[in-house]
Amino acid sequence: MTTTQPLLGAPTARLEAREKVTGAARYATDHPTDRTAYAWPVPATVVRGEITSIDTTAALADPAVLAVLTHQNAPRLHETDDPNLAVLQSPHVAHRGQFVALAVATSLESARAAAEAIRVTYRTEPHDVVLTPDHPGLYKPDEVNAGLPTDREHGDFDTAYANAPVRIDAVYETPALHNHPLEPHAATALWDGDDLTVYDSNQDSSGVQRTLAQLFGLANGKVHVVNEHVGGGFGAKGTARPPVVLAAMAARTVRRPVKLALPRNQLAAVTGYRAPTIQRIRIGADPEGHIEALAHEAITQSSTITEFVEQAAAPSRTMYNAPHSRSTHRVAQLDVPTPSWMRAPGECPGMFALESAMDELALACGVDPIELRTRNEPAVEPDSGLPFSSRHLVECLREGACRFGWHDRDARIGGRREGRLLIGSGVAASTFPALVMPSQAEAHAAADGSYEVRVSASDIGTGARTVLTQIAADTLGVPLDSVRVRVGSSDLPPASVAGGSSGTASWGWPVHKACTELRQRLAERGYAVPEQGITVAADIAQDIDEREDLARHAFGAQFAEVQVDPATGETRVRRLLGVFAAGRILNSRTARSQFIGGMTMGLGMALLEGSTMDPAFGDYAERDLAAYHVAACADVPEIDVHWIEEEDPHLNPMGSKGIGEIGIVGTAAAIANAVHHATGVRVRALPIHPDVLVARLADQPGPP
Repeated sequence: MTTTQPLLGAPTARLEAREKVTGAARYATDHPTDRTAYAWPVPATVVRGEITSIDTTAALADPAVLAVLTHQNAPRLHETDDPNLAVLQSPHVAHRGQFVALAVATSLESARAAAEAIRVTYRTEPHDVVLTPDHPGLYKPDEVNAGLPTDREHGDFDTAYANAPVRIDAVYETPALHNHPLEPHAATALWDGDDLTVYDSNQDSSGVQRTLAQLFGLANGKVHVVNEHVGGGFGAKGTARPPVVLAAMAARTVRRPVKLALPRNQLAAVTGYRAPTIQRIRIGADPEGHIEALAHEAITQSSTITEFVEQAAAPSRTMYNAPHSRSTHRVAQLDVPTPSWMRAPGECPGMFALESAMDELALACGVDPIELRTRNEPAVEPDSGLPFSSRHLVECLREGACRFGWHDRDARIGGRREGRLLIGSGVAASTFPALVMPSQAEAHAAADGSYEVRVSASDIGTGARTVLTQIAADTLGVPLDSVRVRVGSSDLPPASVAGGSSGTASWGWPVHKACTELRQRLAERGYAVPEQGITVAADIAQDIDEREDLARHAFGAQFAEVQVDPATGETRVRRLLGVFAAGRILNSRTARSQFIGGMTMGLGMALLEGSTMDPAFGDYAERDLAAYHVAACADVPEIDVHWIEEEDPHLNPMGSKGIGEIGIVGTAAAIANAVHHATGVRVRALPIHPDVLVARLADQPGPP
């Protein structure tokens, strides 16, 4: 019955790897259907206004065109919590790119041609799309993303800051950033009477099921959402998005299956993005760098459709000991698409600002940046006062310093050159909450000695299918190849979203719980399995409620070495190192991949990525991968990843924390700090483009 080979922590290869590399893995629009129709959306060409007329005559003249849906004839939808899904329900246009029509035809080419032939006339209204620090529409929201408090204050920040011998006061900006998963948002929808089946690219089949049931007035059991393989998401697929709703509406209208895959240049307007931020950081400290006062004030934007507020100031509530602190969020609702989750929401832009300011404080105090962070290590979580379940940030910093050769560097600004190149190094800390969400699972033992585990988890490319199999096999004490894990369907026991770095903890816990009970039942029967098998179900909602009240976070440290050409402003990252404390690492191979992927994305954030709002046109200029620059192989050096062996019994039965997002947190700040060390130029607005850097270098009085 038992196996002696360790399964948890082993570098097990992805179980679906062969399917993916041979093309056998089916994504949202790969599933074969009979009498298939294809849909192509029509985006609004104005920023704000009302549709006054829609001429579909030319589009419908093609016999291949089955229907053109508009607000005048589209199926009526019920209300949900997300007004962005009320597609084709109103003539009002709230932002450029909002869908105003949908062409459906027997071929993709005919659908696209029909969409281009539709003529929409608008009555336009003045628009406002630019976020500014003094925007007259700024207001205090009731809460920010993840249900966090909008503002928090401890002590008397104003007095403590005014009396501090050393003060930092700086504004940091991050641009709008767009999720660009390899597989765009896509869906195949088909109806069988009142039963709706969708093959959809999403991060939460259970959540999409509930949303579609609400929209179409159906019982949850009448909706079947399949997302067995998902080509990336980064948060953009965390909830139902307009494409799956349109596909279902079209399939009901034309009475045949409909496939809809968004062209990449339409993604930015309807699938979410990271909102731009303007963040003011003020730190007051004594000459040795001990922080007395810390304020983090964040400004961001949302749409006029609904409110989504990036919680950028929230990580400052966790990181450093500060007796007097303030963190606030203000938001302006603009005529723009609704922002949403993007890898490490809140922590990613917020920690860029905080960790850049910490580097500035270290210089002002003449203290090594690692030593500064160590001196401000809190005994408990500063905001809540709760003990940490585990916190090994200092160990990550010290281990990283040793591996990186930090203390052997020339600490002088601009002190190292190779020819004309300026060389610098930087460090930043990172954190992300260790979350777990209610989920269910089933474990089944068959008479032939095999096992099946069922949970509607979403494997968005992270290796979830593999890690859950490891958890099940390890708990049952059986070989890996005797266990099959089924994921990616709302017909399976409901599970939480693949987001917030919570997936493995949220799904692995009920899998572990079900397999533990199954093993006990088998032992009681002498491992004799009846012909029908034995099935055990598990639900962890009550287990979560009964947990001890602790602050649960993962921590890490990123180190970067860069080279800057002062003649061109070109910055290249030469080395990246990440050291993390993220509980028990359940699969060393897929974990390393996740850390490297996050740090690569952080490099892109620092040097390449950014969406530029055109104030007159009212849209972001970068709408495809030719204009929106993500890091290519030539941009990425060899990335070194290590982790601390961290034991934390207060998390879940596996002792694991999420790892999908902490890799990006801190990386951009480490690179920006390295650029300052190389050049003496402090860049407080991302990305660090050559034109900005070379102009700043030219303004300096002499060689750095």
